[in-house]
Amino acid sequence: MTMWSIASHSRRAITRLCTATPSCTTPAYSRTTDVFNVVSRHASSVSVPGSPPEKKSPQTKLGRGWKPMYKLKAQDLPNLYLKLSKSRLTGLVVITAMAGYVAAPGTFELLPFLALSAGTGLCSAAANAVNQTMEIPYDAQMARTRSRVLVRAQLSPLHSACFAVSSVASGTAMLTFLCNPLTGALGFANFLLYTSAYTPLKRTTIWNTWVGSVVGALPPLMGWAACTGSIIHPAAWIMPLVLYSWQFPHFHGLSWARRDDYSRGGYVMTAVTDPAMCRRVALRHCVALLALGMAVPFAGLTSWWFVCGGAAVVNGYFTYLGWKFYRQSNVVSARKLFQFSLLHLIVLMGLLVIGAVSKDTMCVGHADKTASPASKPAETSDEQIQA
Repeated sequence: MTMWSIASHSRRAITRLCTATPSCTTPAYSRTTDVFNVVSRHASSVSVPGSPPEKKSPQTKLGRGWKPMYKLKAQDLPNLYLKLSKSRLTGLVVITAMAGYVAAPGTFELLPFLALSAGTGLCSAAANAVNQTMEIPYDAQMARTRSRVLVRAQLSPLHSACFAVSSVASGTAMLTFLCNPLTGALGFANFLLYTSAYTPLKRTTIWNTWVGSVVGALPPLMGWAACTGSIIHPAAWIMPLVLYSWQFPHFHGLSWARRDDYSRGGYVMTAVTDPAMCRRVALRHCVALLALGMAVPFAGLTSWWFVCGGAAVVNGYFTYLGWKFYRQSNVVSARKLFQFSLLHLIVLMGLLVIGAVSKDTMCVGHADKTASPASKPAETSDEQIQA
């Protein structure tokens, strides 16, 4: 009996069985067709005596859909470490820390400034590595994260953990010994807050966004502490407050556009569990940014030209996009809000830094001009000494 006759006989028998069974809910044609396809593939895999041997391709040897396992190479490590660190996010964190240092009224010194930049970057890289290590099975379910380094097994979880430990240790040491202990404590506390609070809360409560906003608000405070050694002055909290409010429209715009993906991964986000609250919170913090921009001169960080020179325009347009997102509540308005938030942060931080530096320069120049002659040391002439 040939292979084709075996397949035909099996198909007729299965057809009679399935059509006679009342419990089958699937149409008989689709069931028998699927079973026939399986039988046909099995029959085609059986070799007939006397037939020439089939030439197997490399794909047949490895199995359909399977690829060779990735082999780690030394030259690939820098690129893999950048992906593990979320280099673009880490770069944004470093920029906000640098802005806090430059805006502070202390003396600019190159070594603490470089140590702040490197230490903040290392702590952020370590936090992102731990975050990805903890979320491997969930990232594999999301289209946005399924191509990450650990999901694709380009690095092992142990390798990622070792990278995180070495990064946070060296980063905290830089911040502590090359800046000051306060900066080191803030950097390590931020690492713990991100890995021990924010990351686990992402799967349990919507309040993870509020915790994550605190994490994002601390880098400019670290920059201020690295420059002045203190965070008591009210102006030190302007940039952290701006960043805290900025993250709500930024992240809610992102999560709304990706809420199907977040739901598939099992993350508890406001855009998934309470869409109305997501829209309200985004608009509320856009308005808060507008109010904060008006209050910056009262804190003594910048002069009034900061408000008139662009902050009111940038914050006003950001609020307009937040209002559109609140009213329309669609993917287009959410993406516009998210995309503009990136430009908004860069422009607003730049205006804050320029305003703070120009204010310090004007204050120093005004102090030099108004210095009284009595404050200068008296010059003693030779005649007075001889007398």
